[in-house]
Amino acid sequence: MNPSTIIGMFASIILLVSVLFFTAESPQSFINLPGLAIVLAGTMAATFISYPLKEVLRVVRLVGLVFRRENTYMRDDIKELVDISRLWFKGDVRAVEAALEKARNPFLRTGIQLVIANTKAEEIFDLLRWRIARLKAREHAEAQIFRTMATYAPAFGMIGTLVGLVNMLEVMESGDLHVIGPRMAVALLTTFYGILLANLVFKPIAVKLERRTEERLIAMNMVLEGISLITKRRLPSFIEETLNSFVANYHDEIRDPEVSKRDASNGEAQNA
Repeated sequence: MNPSTIIGMFASIILLVSVLFFTAESPQSFINLPGLAIVLAGTMAATFISYPLKEVLRVVRLVGLVFRRENTYMRDDIKELVDISRLWFKGDVRAVEAALEKARNPFLRTGIQLVIANTKAEEIFDLLRWRIARLKAREHAEAQIFRTMATYAPAFGMIGTLVGLVNMLEVMESGDLHVIGPRMAVALLTTFYGILLANLVFKPIAVKLERRTEERLIAMNMVLEGISLITKRRLPSFIEETLNSFVANYHDEIRDPEVSKRDASNGEAQNA
């Protein structure tokens, strides 16, 4: 499970419980099933109109990705690339082919197979970059579905509010506040549902999917760089050091705070 998603869910539950039990005389006053149905049904209807069926049906699977902690296995890919580069540097093609059978990364496997087939470097890079661009476009479109739903939900919330206001106007002549008040509350709840779903469900899922795509693109570009170095017949040690820079985690890429503190301490000691 993804810990940040779990934390966000608990925070959302606490927020909703606080709203229901501490800001209203009755928690039931925030429950309006017809209004919720207007928002959900309208949002889904507009989404089906906007996108092909096969893309919309992937929504359920994409929601599952938000809850799952996904590992890009960059360390494993680096090890496989370095091991393959050693075998390729020795000219042992059979050993390289045997190592490819155990490789779990299809992107890496395709690139090395092209290298073994003596494909021109430019053609290898063009094909791999096209696969990177295809993945980026596909996953961007998947995240865009949720951003679109986040746009539709508040709009249908307003539609539900207008429906509720029309119903309220029909009974205004009676002047009975016991009738007008609940009708007004119901009218406003649909807007509440639309804004809540947009900002607490649809947009966060879209952001999470976009972050996932960025991490996957970094991993693919790392593999592409490793294959590029293999085609140039660079030393395995150089390839390993270069690829490790992709997974190195620096607090600040411009200035290392620890080194700065150490230099400052040395300077104070010399002055003393």
